[in-house]
Amino acid sequence: MSLTIDIPSLAALPEAAQQLKAAIEAADCAIVLLEGEMGAGKTTLTRALCAALGVHDEVSSPTFSLVNEYRSAQGRPIYHFDFYRIDSVDEALRIGAPEYFDSGYLCLIEWPSRIEPLLPPRRLLLNLEVTGPEARRVELIINN
Repeated sequence: MSLTIDIPSLAALPEAAQQLKAAIEAADCAIVLLEGEMGAGKTTLTRALCAALGVHDEVSSPTFSLVNEYRSAQGRPIYHFDFYRIDSVDEALRIGAPEYFDSGYLCLIEWPSRIEPLLPPRRLLLNLEVTGPEARRVELIINN
């Protein structure tokens, strides 16, 4: 299954996040990989998706902490990873990344290619493509 969402501006982001939320819930898959070039809006999209999931905490990039934890409207953990600055797969092992991935809770992972060997086979891939100054195209691909 795949889904493509065109986001013409930042104002359209909440609606796109609602569509992504519905697709993620329908797929019943807790691992969501966010791929895109630097500045494509991975953290911005994560912020909008977390808002759609009822997160009231401030959502920010875990670039230096590697993982942030938020709570959904139902009180369930949502883990947000940013592996851009990771030095090795061993570093991800040291923070317990596989345990997070196996928890059954939603894991939103920026720069997942840096830890590819640790990723479970069943996952969703969100490819973000810059199509204009504020415009983005998001393609959601389910990888079973």
